Amino acid sequence: MIRAFALAAVVTAAPIGAAAHQLIVFASVDCETVLVEAKFSNGNPVQLADVRVLDGDNVLQTTLDIGEDGTVEIPLDSVDHSGGLVIEVDTGNHDNYWIVTPEDIARNCGS
Repeated sequence: MIRAFALAAVVTAAPIGAAAHQLIVFASVDCETVLVEAKFSNGNPVQLADVRVLDGDNVLQTTLDIGEDGTVEIPLDSVDHSGGLVIEVDTGNHDNYWIVTPEDIARNCGS
């Protein structure tokens, strides 16, 4: 009986441990750059990651390394952003993405 309870406790706790390392990606845009921020759910910034920037048709525009502070800036004039952008962050063990729509860019450029 004790073994069954212990096994149930381990199985029940497993999803909680898995969620503890979730990668959170956020991107904000002004008229010149997209600022990408990546951190783990515990608040620690991602320090090693590839940041892939894809256009609205999922064509790779560029790949950048994230900074030690968990951020990277993408100059808008360096990518085709007319159809929006998909920002993918990949640490090798965790990945997530953020979508920047054409409306996000237009709204923040005042047009």
